[in-house]
Amino acid sequence: MTASSQPRVLVTGAAGRVGSRFAEFAAGRYRLRLSDRPQADMSALHAYGEVVSADLTDPDAMTALCSDVDTVVHLAGEPRPDAGWDTLLPSNVIGAYNVFEAAAGAGCRRLVFASSVHAVVGYPEDKQIRVTDPVNPATLYGVTKCFGEALGRYYGEQRGISVIALRIGAYQTRESALTIRGERIDHVYISPRDLNQLLVRAIEFDGDGFLMVNATSENSIQHLDLTEARTVLGYAPVDGFVDGRLHAE
Repeated sequence: MTASSQPRVLVTGAAGRVGSRFAEFAAGRYRLRLSDRPQADMSALHAYGEVVSADLTDPDAMTALCSDVDTVVHLAGEPRPDAGWDTLLPSNVIGAYNVFEAAAGAGCRRLVFASSVHAVVGYPEDKQIRVTDPVNPATLYGVTKCFGEALGRYYGEQRGISVIALRIGAYQTRESALTIRGERIDHVYISPRDLNQLLVRAIEFDGDGFLMVNATSENSIQHLDLTEARTVLGYAPVDGFVDGRLHAE
């Protein structure tokens, strides 16, 4: 595939933990347009694609970002589970709406939305959660992820753009996963390598409408059921916590 025939993929939140690693991984596969807020340091991203600063709360900026784009991978937003409403509203509610509306208006084929296990973290740890279970957030951050999932269903089923929502678990590198203390992640862990694979499968999936999938690695205890990720997207995770021991590169 020549560079000119590669699909253009917009990644919002490209300077963040997930976005920066995905940009490096996917640079040879797609024509990347990498965006983050104006105050973000995006100097390292220039090696991977076109770099554009833009504010999620600016609808015109989002419209320009989505021009001539095949797929939007929407990773941007306030990432802190303990964030307050005044911080969450601009990025995770207004900003999410602006991105969905701009993508639909620009005729993008697909939008991949980074949801979170926090949309369902109110369930007990010993319950396996299917994508068909009702949302159950325990924080306002989780509430905003439920809002994003609902936006995805609306735009996917009513507005003609394919939407895949990934309910992402505890995203950690091997090094950081091994140093976490006082927080259990073995049942929801996902490695950068596995999430990169799942993002590619979501971008390249030949389907339409709305699809929700859970996103964790191959953990021996699975808090989030991976049936849809495996059977619909063909996801095959290679890392994970097995009997309490981390297997990851």
